Amino acid sequence: MTDPSKNSFGARTNLSVGGTDYEIFDLTKVEGSSKLPYSLKVLLENLLRTEDGANVTAAQIEALGKWDADAEPSTEIQFTPARVIMQDFTGVPCVVDLATMREAMTSLGGDASKINPLAPAELVIDHSVIADVFGRADAFERNVDIEYERNQERYQFLRWGQTAFDEFKVVPPGTGIVHQVNIEHLARGVFARGGQAYPDTLVGTDSHTTMVNGLGVLGWGVGGIEAEAAMLGQPVSMLIPRVVGFKLSGALPDGATATDLVLTITEMLRDHGVVGKFVEFYGQGVASVPLANRATIGNMSPEFGSTAAVFPIDEETIRYMRFTGRSEEHISLVEAYAKAQGLWHDPANEAKYSEYLELDLATIKPSIAGPKRPQDRIELSNAKNAFREALPAYVEDREGEAEQNGSFPASDPPSPDDNHEIAGAPRDGAHDSRPSRPTKVTLADGTETEIDHGAVVIASITSCTNTSNPSVMVGAALLAKKAVERGLNRKPWVKTTLAPGSKVVMDYYDRAGLTPYLEKVGFYLVGYGCTTCIGNSGPLPDEISAAVNEQDLTAVSVLSGNRNFEGRINPDVKMNYLASPPLVVAYAIAGTMDFDFESDSLGTDTDGNPVFLSDIWPSPQEIEEVIDGAMSSEMFTRDYADVFAGDDRWRGLDTPEGNVFEWDEQSTYVRRPPYFDGMPADPTPVQDIAGARVLLKLGDSVTTDHISPAGAIKADSPAGKYLQENGVKRLDFNSYGSRRGNHEVMIRGTFANIRLRNELLDGVQGGFTRNWLADGEQTTVYDASVAYQEAGLPLVVLAGKEYGSGSSRDWAAKGTALLGVKAVIAESYERIHRSNLIGMGVLPLQFPEGESAASLGLSGTETFDIVGIDALNDGGIPSTVTVKVSGEGSTGSEFQAVVRIDTPGEAEYYRHGGIMQYVLRSLRDK
Repeated sequence: MTDPSKNSFGARTNLSVGGTDYEIFDLTKVEGSSKLPYSLKVLLENLLRTEDGANVTAAQIEALGKWDADAEPSTEIQFTPARVIMQDFTGVPCVVDLATMREAMTSLGGDASKINPLAPAELVIDHSVIADVFGRADAFERNVDIEYERNQERYQFLRWGQTAFDEFKVVPPGTGIVHQVNIEHLARGVFARGGQAYPDTLVGTDSHTTMVNGLGVLGWGVGGIEAEAAMLGQPVSMLIPRVVGFKLSGALPDGATATDLVLTITEMLRDHGVVGKFVEFYGQGVASVPLANRATIGNMSPEFGSTAAVFPIDEETIRYMRFTGRSEEHISLVEAYAKAQGLWHDPANEAKYSEYLELDLATIKPSIAGPKRPQDRIELSNAKNAFREALPAYVEDREGEAEQNGSFPASDPPSPDDNHEIAGAPRDGAHDSRPSRPTKVTLADGTETEIDHGAVVIASITSCTNTSNPSVMVGAALLAKKAVERGLNRKPWVKTTLAPGSKVVMDYYDRAGLTPYLEKVGFYLVGYGCTTCIGNSGPLPDEISAAVNEQDLTAVSVLSGNRNFEGRINPDVKMNYLASPPLVVAYAIAGTMDFDFESDSLGTDTDGNPVFLSDIWPSPQEIEEVIDGAMSSEMFTRDYADVFAGDDRWRGLDTPEGNVFEWDEQSTYVRRPPYFDGMPADPTPVQDIAGARVLLKLGDSVTTDHISPAGAIKADSPAGKYLQENGVKRLDFNSYGSRRGNHEVMIRGTFANIRLRNELLDGVQGGFTRNWLADGEQTTVYDASVAYQEAGLPLVVLAGKEYGSGSSRDWAAKGTALLGVKAVIAESYERIHRSNLIGMGVLPLQFPEGESAASLGLSGTETFDIVGIDALNDGGIPSTVTVKVSGEGSTGSEFQAVVRIDTPGEAEYYRHGGIMQYVLRSLRDK
């Protein structure tokens, strides 16, 4: 039995299922609970069970029961998730921090064993595999071999963590993607623990943790630092959110996929505005949405901005749990508990919601999204036109002039051997309305071909978003089969990769006899993990990469993922489009985005007849026949039977022992971070910020991809130079994500994204800024930071709207803090990054309503004093602080910045210098 609740509402009772009695907390004992949305009922149960009179009080429970759907969030509650889930990019730093906290606890005179997960924590190694090898039968084995070679230190460290920490389990490499493993195996639906039954809830160190919302499990992504606190028993401080009710009716029409549905929902919710809110699906149409489609929708919650996007438990939930191999005893508990607690979906019993949207599923049309944001949906019928409209922004101006004028300006005539010589005129009538730069390429096998702007150089079936969905995955394979049978193949310049989220996918492909057809069009298995969708697409073939870069071609990727931000997928690729797996195969065959699937043929068959997409698109009946014949529950029980054991590679790792990790000072992967260096036993008072200089001045929609190090490490970057200075060869650099356990690498890669636009510079992109201590000379962000910190100067970042949107990257906040940034002043924030900044002791401030750096005349050359922060020492949270601006170009102005420390819990973290310092001191004193 867990620690007893104060049970102020007399809610403690028993539920008997299959002859076993479970203690539960009856929601009906709280007035108003019957009309609460599903998600808030889950939170209400959480408060009832964890009521201790201090963190969780009767007043909080009563406030949640009397929730005003129309009110703005103002009541703070403390949510205690049942478990924590991690992937290895974000999980390694978590374990590094826990190992460091054990040392720090000892230094403070505490018991190191107190630093231990108090709730189940599961980590899936899925982010480290890179699609280096592709298009061949041994691609999977070779990529896994390379993965182990690159990541041996990290994997040894994680194996140490699995033995050193209780309640911590690791799913080894080559198994699957964390979110797909979660819905197929790890998710409980209802927990049975310590004699109690209660809803499965979680936080995860990946924003797409919300995929499990499709299974009726409430959870969302947090930064690694927040997850660490949850692992150590600290509740998540939050405001009772607004809940958006999304009513579904009808059913998907033939030809429309789950991807098309989720891209439509993403567009609708982004347009509506759901940042910081829960989204909940209800209505008669819910029953017609398969669990796999629900998971696809939940997965993309970060793309439309909501904290969570949940479907309630119903018959479809039970069917899926049974199909994926959960025990009958557990399935009975899930169903009985949900019905007893009013958590079972009843379309006739409509809850109250803060806001409402509706969608008739029958209106969904085939779509893609791009070229750089997931909410920018394009109907497939308009894809070619949309590409042509977007292309000029990615191409040099003179090409645009040539296209418009029919010739090049007299001042810039083409040379006879310059490819530009044909860019100004139509070429076979194909390029009469867009910039064109045809470039001949000879591939390694001797194939001679030609690529142009819009060439699809990457076509990847990837990401848990869609690879968890048998309907679209089987659809892709059937389309490949029909294409092969008609004599079609991928274009020779397309890098084709297949990276499912679990081994079950290849099981049903093999059983259905579809694998050879996918391979025939180039889609060989490259790994089970997040590859292309997180930037682990691997290098393009040298000949293609050289042509793209030498001719500055605007190359394209098409992927079945959830993210297509600038600079994310591959450094050679400028435009990125999200599409369903069948469309990924279709674009691999087409080879270009400059393609109209309705009027352009994909090629000709053996009889010389044109073949159109409609000729090879599989019907829903064909897909269902394959699923019914090839999939079984036994696949899931077999593949997950010993999921934590790993293969011979994993079991053969030389693993350190002991409760305190022995750091290797020569390691370039795992190093002890400096967060607790010189930390006093008690927090020092909060001080105002004086004499701060601007490190970066940024515009709107700066994502955590722009801030946090990700992808490849360039040799001439500060991180690349550091690795070379430490004896690492260029071939062994690996990715930033794989080196997240080394703060020296990560700090050098913070704000180093190749597409970052720092407005302190003119027309320069990447990780550069001006050093105001050296007459404003241009230098790297890292080198400027070093100079400012040596001079003892604090730093600020100025930003626009939606600062920090995207993934829950803890290094976006950690790197910011280690660069010496003390405050960020933005027009608005997305939830996770704002929270993470506070967790690292960085103050998030907001410009006054309607104001911005531009409207206030801030150039970034000024010096900033931020006055009034010290009011936090009195126990409250100041609503605003005064920002005084002085220095060259300034008129000595000042403005009131809104303090975005939103809860007392966040204020406590900030007073301690960060969440880790707060947790460490709290555990020491217990």
